[in-house]
Amino acid sequence: MQQRSIGSLSVSLVGIGCNNFGGRLDQHGTDLVVHAAIDEGMTLFDTADVYGDTQSEVFLGRALGSRRDQVIVATKFGIPYEQEPGGASASFIRHALTRSLERLGTDYVDLYQLHAPDPATPIADTMGALGELVAEGLVREIGCSNFTPAMLSEANAAGPVPFSSVQNHYSLLFREPEQGLIELLEHDGISLLPYYPLANGLLTGKYAKGQDLPEGARLAIMPAERTELWLTDDLLDAVERIRSVSQACGIDMVTLAFSWLAAKGCVSSVIAGASTPAQVQANAQAIIVLSDDVTAALDEAGASLLS
Repeated sequence: MQQRSIGSLSVSLVGIGCNNFGGRLDQHGTDLVVHAAIDEGMTLFDTADVYGDTQSEVFLGRALGSRRDQVIVATKFGIPYEQEPGGASASFIRHALTRSLERLGTDYVDLYQLHAPDPATPIADTMGALGELVAEGLVREIGCSNFTPAMLSEANAAGPVPFSSVQNHYSLLFREPEQGLIELLEHDGISLLPYYPLANGLLTGKYAKGQDLPEGARLAIMPAERTELWLTDDLLDAVERIRSVSQACGIDMVTLAFSWLAAKGCVSSVIAGASTPAQVQANAQAIIVLSDDVTAALDEAGASLLS
């Protein structure tokens, strides 16, 4: 498995999103996925305090056990949960980290990420608190999620320790990072961790315009109002264009989606969830070097979605 960098960390080019742990997967299912991932050379496990009603961190920590030092654990804070207010104040950050460490059963987090901007807290306060955690050895690197280029620049100017990564929505069907963010990341040497790389399943090849949703698929079990956001005519038309590229070049859609992202120099890891060892193995093998012609065809297939 190819390795890339997030600051001082070395991470696998394909990572595991842990939002299934504690939800769709029980502890046994989590164990199977985690150990299959490590055996495939995957080292980045991305979770959050809110995933699985706080059980994702618990299940991940138990599954890792004695293999903790073989992996990079990334978790997030900032979204309200249970009786916790969320946010990015100095006091909440330290409290949230303490609880995450307890759930994970570890004494440090490799990558600690602010899950969403907190407009109620000055960013200098947030960065100062995160810098203290790094200085104390409780956190190795810090990151953010759902930040705009302007937000990221302001945060890293505030110091004392800059964000080394940003985790934003990016895929063949969602191209917003191309409007200024990627240029900034490449200039400043900051890593991009794209979430929803398969666009909630639209890029798996299972969905087709005018057909019923696959039984048991993620979009089929979502609330109707959320499903409607993903099943627009524009997105489904783009899916059909990408399917045509897939058929023409003989490369499956998952491999196209992963490989197109991995070709971006600032992308350090393509994070995707998995619910079985077979899915882990498929994801691990889903990155290849695409030809210039295929890359151009994929760029064009989603170009109309750029706003």
